[in-house]
Order: sequence, then structure tokens, then C-alpha cells
Amino acid sequence: MIRFLLRLAISAAAVLVAQAIFPDLVRVGGLIDAVLFAGVLGILNALVRPILLLLTCPINLLTLGLFVFIVNAAVFGLAAWFLPGVAVSGFLGALVGSLIVSVVSAVANALLP
Repeated sequence: MIRFLLRLAISAAAVLVAQAIFPDLVRVGGLIDAVLFAGVLGILNALVRPILLLLTCPINLLTLGLFVFIVNAAVFGLAAWFLPGVAVSGFLGALVGSLIVSVVSAVANALLP
């Protein structure tokens, strides 16, 4: 339970970092919206992302795995679509937001036990 809450907090902080770096592309209403967005993003990453990766497997093979960035951006944009307190400016905003959340989450998870 503690590990789940820690990952949720890291994801929420990563979304706030994305907003701080690119305020024109990713906008979050506040801390509560960031935590809700992190929860929705986690649920979509667990349920929708594997299905999308399976469906796009041939494209992933042709692009040597680079199409995964497109899938990540689609899931990020879908999560933003569910919450009115989070806004993403088109595909570029979703792509940049998903990249920043992925990098910040990976670094934080590597540093924490």
C-alpha cells in the first residue's frame, strides 16, 4: 500500500514537473488534479496500454519500438481527456508530457528502494 501511494505521489509530482517545464503544453489545475490524473494514468497504463501495444505490434517492429512513444502519448492524452482539471495541448503536449512523466518516474523509482 505504501509503495502504491509512493508511486502515485511520484507520478503526480512528474505531472507537475511537466507543467512547470512546458506550461503551454501541459496544464494542471492543482495538486488534487495532479494526484487524480496520476491515478487515472496508472489505471489506463495497466488496462489500455497493453491492448494498444498488442494491436500495434507490427508497427512497433517496423519502427524498431519508436511507436511506443505514440502509444504513451495516446494514453497520456486519454487520461487528460477524462479529467477536466488537466489540459494537454494536442499531440505534442501529450508526447512531451508522457516523456517527462516517464523520465521523472524512472529516475525517482531508481533512486527509491
